[in-house]
Amino acid sequence: MSEEKQTCGVCPHRCTLSEGGVGLCRARGMRNGEIVPLNYGIVSSIALDPIEKKPLARFCPGSRILSVGSFGCNLRCPFCQNWEISMSDGDEFLRDGDRSLPPKRLAELAEELRGRGNIGVAFTYNEPLVGWEYVWDTARLLRERGLKTVLVTNGCVNEQVAQKLLPVTDALNIDLKCFREETYKKLLGGDLETVKRFIALAAERCHVELTTLIVPGMNDTEEEVRALTGWVASLPNGGEIPLHLTRFFPRYRMTDRRATERQTVHKLAAAARERLRHVYPGNM
Repeated sequence: MSEEKQTCGVCPHRCTLSEGGVGLCRARGMRNGEIVPLNYGIVSSIALDPIEKKPLARFCPGSRILSVGSFGCNLRCPFCQNWEISMSDGDEFLRDGDRSLPPKRLAELAEELRGRGNIGVAFTYNEPLVGWEYVWDTARLLRERGLKTVLVTNGCVNEQVAQKLLPVTDALNIDLKCFREETYKKLLGGDLETVKRFIALAAERCHVELTTLIVPGMNDTEEEVRALTGWVASLPNGGEIPLHLTRFFPRYRMTDRRATERQTVHKLAAAARERLRHVYPGNM
């Protein structure tokens, strides 16, 4: 008799898992006949950050937000800035009992930090939506306390998860990594159309800002930036969506390229401003 398998529906990969198996994201697995988040409540990183560091330029400027990350990601970007946790299988964090932070305690901690300018919790550092259940459970508690929920995400998630989370989310920074489907699939292991659908849904309900890391030879042409910004501008009130164009530095498996030239970022920002009102060069 064949072993029963189940399909995870969180993202376009739709990993099919057997008992004890782990998905491509390394954060979801089949346990006791059910696909569950393996990283639920496991915190790899936590810090009280300026909101502008997320980056969010036009959401509660001047405030701070408690930033929390776990492990796992459903993309495989060779330039990942946080690869030590996003590409981790989580073993080192799961072994450390001090890494557990249940939703109630996280919400309490966020409230305790109000006096230091904290407005809520930002789920960031790794891809938060591969463990969306923890985000959802915490976000509801934060809302009861009048605190805000921010997601810093690659947006490569199926609509069912988006519909669950967006009603309890206040703001998002979404990585729109490039504007070529082939690049998303072959280099990043993602799906551009899924990201576009997520952005469109999020922009209807929450404050949304976008980030595009400008990588030499990948997405650093005016043609691609104009295609990207043209699509963003086509969304309802899309011309008002802030776009952060950030400078690439060699990281992870992409150490063979130089950092993006500052003048390149400025040139592409000028092209982006043809369609978008709020464009911010970053990592400069």
